[in-house]
Amino acid sequence: MPHYYGLRILLDENVYEPAEDTFLLAETLEVKPGEVALDVGTGTGIIALLMARKAKRVLGVDVNPMAIELARKNALLNGIRNVEFRLSDLFENVSGRFDVITFNAPYLPGEPEEPIDLALVGGKTGREVIDRFIREVPDYLTENGRVYLVQSSITGIEETLNLFREVGLRAEVVAKRHLFFEDIVVIQARR
Repeated sequence: MPHYYGLRILLDENVYEPAEDTFLLAETLEVKPGEVALDVGTGTGIIALLMARKAKRVLGVDVNPMAIELARKNALLNGIRNVEFRLSDLFENVSGRFDVITFNAPYLPGEPEEPIDLALVGGKTGREVIDRFIREVPDYLTENGRVYLVQSSITGIEETLNLFREVGLRAEVVAKRHLFFEDIVVIQARR
């Protein structure tokens, strides 16, 4: 069983396995003690579990029911109790406001065919899921809240920064890693 950042994480072939983009987010992310956090597209739950170390409460959501089941097992395995996992297509089953919202977004162009594809494929152009997330996220952010969005240069970083501006958030690239044919970036946005 793999260990990441001191967590034991069970894997499942139907759930996105933590990879370079996950690690870049984990290393960039800042959570202050007592904050309330939301992890969209939680997958194995690793980011939600890392945030739970400092956050008062964490909600992890995913559109893949197998991811929710796996994330719950990983929370139990690590004895983490201040986290809840819930099936949700982005914000569909989410209410309230959060100090920190993370999303390791699917960004490959195409249509999902298998459950695992939901973690990778972001619609016809690859931007559909990202764009929907950005349009909806301000309604779930506290006054001083911040968003951490992971995406690839394949899907247009400038377009993402511009869309954040359109919805009233200031955004900037806070981390970047070059992999093969793309740059993976973490974009932070705030009011």
